[in-house]
Amino acid sequence: MLDEINARLKAAKLGVRLYQRGDRLALRATLPPRPGSAKVKPYQQYMALDLYANPVGFKLAEAEAHRLATLLSIGKFMWADFSLPDEKGGVLVKTWIQQLEEQYFHERARTSKTEGTWAKEYAAVLAKLPQEQVLTAELLLNLIAMTKPDTRTRRRTCYAVSSLAKAAGIELNISRLIGKYSPRRASPRDIPGDELILEWRDRIPNLSWRWAYGVMATYGLRNHEIALIDLESLKQAPGIISIQEGGKTGARRVWPCYPEWWERWQLADVMPPNVTGKDNSDLGHRMCVQFERYEVPFNPYDLRHAWAIRTIYFGWDVSLSAAQMGHSVQVHCDVYHHWLTDQHHQRAFDLLMSRPNRPKSP
Repeated sequence: MLDEINARLKAAKLGVRLYQRGDRLALRATLPPRPGSAKVKPYQQYMALDLYANPVGFKLAEAEAHRLATLLSIGKFMWADFSLPDEKGGVLVKTWIQQLEEQYFHERARTSKTEGTWAKEYAAVLAKLPQEQVLTAELLLNLIAMTKPDTRTRRRTCYAVSSLAKAAGIELNISRLIGKYSPRRASPRDIPGDELILEWRDRIPNLSWRWAYGVMATYGLRNHEIALIDLESLKQAPGIISIQEGGKTGARRVWPCYPEWWERWQLADVMPPNVTGKDNSDLGHRMCVQFERYEVPFNPYDLRHAWAIRTIYFGWDVSLSAAQMGHSVQVHCDVYHHWLTDQHHQRAFDLLMSRPNRPKSP
């Protein structure tokens, strides 16, 4: 029977062969590397089927061979689709997570950005599930219940759980559990004023990190984007820089605010710190470590907030500020305008009212 099946598979040119290994059956074909493998290209591998070498097993194995060949031919193959159930008849949590990861990177290119998103938004959340248990709706709901309502953690957990449930075919309506988290509900930041930013820039003894601090303050960059600057663009007056692909929101151009800082701090004399990291989160953490090392009384991201507020004083249209920061106008208003205080409003008002070309009352 084994020879007859393999003859039919060969005649159909499926590229799959059936083998008997002891009293069980297995398929062999050129398959993508298994999850966690160091290999990067497809190669010949066995796939255990958990089917006995009996008439029923042979019939099911031939059907699996055709299914495997079809998925390979249309680029839809995933290892988790052929994962073995445990003795209780279900599929383990870790197996479904592997399948979700395969699906995630099947739908998008594997880059430092997508890998960072997977690690932070999915893997870190789903790692809290009991990996060796069969995935059930109860396990997923318990994970959500472990988080505090109306928080970013609750929202992130709900999105990750929803994706895993969908991949596993588990019906789970958790829309009511997501809550009402919003950046507006977060604690206000004490955004540093420009004088304080100037003071602490001059206190940094290391020239490379002082340069990085100055660039972040002048252009409102994210922590990791220091490693994505087109350094040649920074050398050309008036210091309009280009951020390359690979960051959170892709390539964009950013204008200095203040332009005087580009000249005064000699940012054209580029001297970036020598930092490496496996992803954007890793790179961003390096900047936070340096701020702590030099005891800067605010965090790197506060320089970005200060830049956003400063553009208001300059009278920049909100759509321009948002585009240069690399996000939507909605995000810009929800996140950055949320931190405006009466002091910020008063300063913007005073500047606008002092302009000689402002509208006059009739």
